[in-house]
Amino acid sequence: MIDTPEFIHSDSEILGGVPVFVGTRVPFRALIDYLAEGQNLPQFLEDFPSVTKEQAVGALHQMGRLAVGKFPKS
Repeated sequence: MIDTPEFIHSDSEILGGVPVFVGTRVPFRALIDYLAEGQNLPQFLEDFPSVTKEQAVGALHQMGRLAVGKFPKS
């Protein structure tokens, strides 16, 4: 198994366990909401400077990999 970095995590001591970007208090959901509302990644990064581009893109990939296993294969 390849060791990949974690970009988001959940800790009951940080925002009550809401998944956040590692090393920040920025909820991952904030990025999803930005994208869903038609905002782009550069705007998100400008508004949340504690999140790096690597973290944002990595988190999307991380969640994408998790989601793939949740859907039934046809």
